[in-house]
Amino acid sequence: MTHVTENLPETRVPPSYPVSWEADVLAADGGVVHLRPITPADSDALVRFHAGLSERTRYLRYFGPYPRMSDRDVKHFTNVDHRDRVSFVLILGDDIIGVGLYESLHYSGTDNSAEVAFVIADAHQGRGLGSILLEHLADAAAQNGLTRFEAEVLAENRGMIAVFKEAGYEVSRSYDGSVAHLAFDIDPTEARFTVRDSRERMSEARSVRNVLHPGSIAVIGASTDPSKVGGAVLQNLLAAGFTGPVFPVHPDRVSVRGVRAYPTVRDIPDEVDLAVVAVPAPAIDEVLDDCLAKRVKALVVVSAGFSEASLDGVDAERRLVQSARAHGMRVIGPNALGVANTDPAVAMNASLVPILPPRGRIGFFCQSGALGIAILDTARRRQLGLSTFVSAGNRADLSGNDLLQYWDSDPETDVVLLYLESFGNPRKFSRIARRVARSKPVVAVKSGRHAAPFALAATGVALDESSVSALFEQTGVVQVSSISDLFDCALLFGYQPLPGGPRVAVVGNSTALGVLTVDAARGEGLDAADPVDVGPHATPSEFASAISAALGSEDVDAVIAVFVPPVAVPAEPYAAALRETARGAAKPLLTTFLGSEGIPNELAVLDDSGAPLRGSVPSYPGPERAVAALARAWRYSRWRNQPVSKVVRPDGMDPDKARDMIRKWLPVSGHRWLTDEETNRLIECYGIEVVPFRDVNSPEEAIVAAGELGFPVAVKAVGEQWQYRTDLLGVRLDLTRETSVRLAYEAIAEITGSSMVRVQKMAAKGIGCTLGLQDDPSFGTLITFGLAGVISELVGDRAYQVPPLTEEAASALINAPKASPLLDGIRGAPPANKAALVELGQRVSALAVDLPEVRELLFHPVLAAPEGASVIGAQIRIGKEVAYLDLDNAAGARRLR
Repeated sequence: MTHVTENLPETRVPPSYPVSWEADVLAADGGVVHLRPITPADSDALVRFHAGLSERTRYLRYFGPYPRMSDRDVKHFTNVDHRDRVSFVLILGDDIIGVGLYESLHYSGTDNSAEVAFVIADAHQGRGLGSILLEHLADAAAQNGLTRFEAEVLAENRGMIAVFKEAGYEVSRSYDGSVAHLAFDIDPTEARFTVRDSRERMSEARSVRNVLHPGSIAVIGASTDPSKVGGAVLQNLLAAGFTGPVFPVHPDRVSVRGVRAYPTVRDIPDEVDLAVVAVPAPAIDEVLDDCLAKRVKALVVVSAGFSEASLDGVDAERRLVQSARAHGMRVIGPNALGVANTDPAVAMNASLVPILPPRGRIGFFCQSGALGIAILDTARRRQLGLSTFVSAGNRADLSGNDLLQYWDSDPETDVVLLYLESFGNPRKFSRIARRVARSKPVVAVKSGRHAAPFALAATGVALDESSVSALFEQTGVVQVSSISDLFDCALLFGYQPLPGGPRVAVVGNSTALGVLTVDAARGEGLDAADPVDVGPHATPSEFASAISAALGSEDVDAVIAVFVPPVAVPAEPYAAALRETARGAAKPLLTTFLGSEGIPNELAVLDDSGAPLRGSVPSYPGPERAVAALARAWRYSRWRNQPVSKVVRPDGMDPDKARDMIRKWLPVSGHRWLTDEETNRLIECYGIEVVPFRDVNSPEEAIVAAGELGFPVAVKAVGEQWQYRTDLLGVRLDLTRETSVRLAYEAIAEITGSSMVRVQKMAAKGIGCTLGLQDDPSFGTLITFGLAGVISELVGDRAYQVPPLTEEAASALINAPKASPLLDGIRGAPPANKAALVELGQRVSALAVDLPEVRELLFHPVLAAPEGASVIGAQIRIGKEVAYLDLDNAAGARRLR
């Protein structure tokens, strides 16, 4: 382990380091820490950091006392070249709390290896910061062409050895007396990604837990007036019976609502875990300074006037989050409705909603504050029990992804509801939601399908509903189109078992209502038999017996009970009989009681607090809504029971070579289209070839090119205006003789007015398709597939998938377009080689993951023939700009995005 500097070469510091190397990261306890490369300006802070280390920590790091850093050592450690020597510091507030360094060993004859070391301040050891430094150092080293790390560690330093051992690397160890020599390759591996994702999941869940399980809460801007935001939040907190201390913050009052108040957060004598901020936006900066000084763990900012209001508000919101994160805090909001936890051990209602829904096992996340009030009121009226609730407002920091991480491991939550207006990190959402949905239903409604919120509208782009559906379908998320649909599904998922199949029995006392229900079920793709009609004069016990028989049938997977109260006969006895019949049933039971009020309460099984329990029977206003909820439950159940499909990367790909090309070609700013030659070279790195062609400038050159390529050939006009024309004016196909080539050249040159013409070898006859990558404003890169042609374009017959493609997703992509049966052979036509199309999609998926600088790619046409899939034309656009808000680097180190 390097601890002397006399023999090390001096380095010159370049003017800057890659911006991507700077990041906010989450410690294992959920706290935020800022990571960035060290600079000479950190000299004083580094000396203070070193002086604050205990003798034991200094001994373990430097193999000796090393009480103070010499000026030469300080200069050496803070002046790095960000290539052969890279050093990262972890910053909390104004203090360095951790330092990591690698130094290339090329001067000792080892070109691709580097020695790595790091040290963490004593007060912050055990927070998982060493593993974070190791991840980011490994990423930086890989970008600089290094492939291996080595480290020398005292054998007694078990904590440091554990960091290397548990990071997912294959570590070799050897010992020289009291020193352990460790060595390992830093190339990405499945084990490394597994460890990284597991740690990310735990730290993000812990950061949310800090919000939902605070030991104490300060209300900044507390008021005695319940009509004001600060007054409403304080009143709701006190009324809910929060189990910890509540500290009103008011500049002038000694107490607020009978609770001792303080002028600022700094004046509160006890620790403050959570601060609810209800002051005007211009006053946020001063309040934030107080919270930073108090070491508050998280902020719930209910104040408005940020990115939802203006471009100036966007800048203010960014400063708010940056400042909060720099001091270890997470932010909910701004413009948030608040947070709530119905667990009696917490009893927290830090929101603007006076009365929450009952206690339950459903977690609910939404962005809209104003709409959230109406949503929660509807949930309360429909007896939808919640475990926790978060309204993130503008979602400047804590997002739905963080909540999914928390609910995934929360034993008190069985179902997740999401009301989304935008996606901060679509790839990460895809990765997390796919995992969560395997064990807990995730139901989401996505607003903004036809009108974007201000923050997205300012970019001048619109959201694509097709991409929303593709993402949800791929990840197992149950997509609904309205709040009522959201609650319809929640009532079923939250209180009834999932259906084991599509077979539905309809039992009722009205023939007309039964037939209507069966028609609706068949329209949703369910297998519904003719309805069982018990007649309008059936007694409650007869009604219950028919339902019981249906539930017990081996030919039935779910039962829908429909009931129309006869004249002068109360519905309550029928509801009570139905509820008792459903108790302990292993199949889902839904019901519709037309013309009856209050039936959901009659059907619910309540606990002592009045909250509905598992086994309650969901009741719907009409049979169509009951059927729609059941159909969604069946589709979700079918998805969840499918084997987990793995991402496939075909052989014969060279991503490192492709990355080198991109670095050379990437413009300093903006974007550019690659030339045909560049495009071909890039896709060849992924085992993809365009059918050979030559661009020529005379009929003689055309004849020579045709002879080299081999007959038959096609002669085509060159230029964007001649591409993809339906009249084929600039194309001559199936040319088998030199004379035909000459005539074709002369005709096309005359039509286009250009001497440049393309000669291309004819591919096997097949069905024209298009395959590509496109930027979506809310999802990032999407893979698209469809059949070529004007009709497909006009009707939008395109399929979308989010990379990386699993085996199942790749096949689904090819089979999804409505015109895809043409690929199977129609009216005697031979079927296309769909396996070749699937593999081509997998190669494009790998390219999309490896090369985020590829902003757009189009293969048009791809001829799908029995022999294979031939790419006739290819276009690629590259650029540094990203058209969406965040990017999830699947192979990168952990960071908050």
